Amino acid sequence: MYFTARMIQEVANHYGYPPIIRLDAPISQQEFDFIRSTQSFGRCHDLTFYIFKNDKIIVNAKHHYPPGLFRAPSGGLKPGEDFHDGAYREIYEETGVKVELRRYILQVHVNFLWGKRVIPWRSHVFTARYISGRLRPVDIREIREVALADLSDFEKYKKIIGNLESGGLHYRARLHDEVVRFL
Repeated sequence: MYFTARMIQEVANHYGYPPIIRLDAPISQQEFDFIRSTQSFGRCHDLTFYIFKNDKIIVNAKHHYPPGLFRAPSGGLKPGEDFHDGAYREIYEETGVKVELRRYILQVHVNFLWGKRVIPWRSHVFTARYISGRLRPVDIREIREVALADLSDFEKYKKIIGNLESGGLHYRARLHDEVVRFL
């Protein structure tokens, strides 16, 4: 497991003890297979970051997203990677910026469901403050574009997601709705 119970406890001691919520998220077979492909060495987590630059949030778009769709950056730790090293690496790869982590605001235990098959997953959500850097994707294989958004822009993103047949993106929209309660 990449993000161990001990690491989670240490992170919570430093950044705060987040509420824990539980969700089910129906997904397609293709999405199920994709998540399974990311689970080498038992990975079952993502770190999601709401990064504030003044009154805006840094967001990104993957190559397969339709125009106008963005989300909060996220990624996972590598096996044996220190939490801070992994968090800062992921943020830099997906946004091109350096940040200061602020708060651990939410832990979501989600079951990704395809038929009777289940992938248990945890999303760990943090706030961060922009320190420096130019907004740009560093990992250009994964990220197409980086931008600044108002919190209200996420309503536009949810409308785009509502027209897509992606359980994973529908989960991201639900996750955002939960996050807003704790910002």
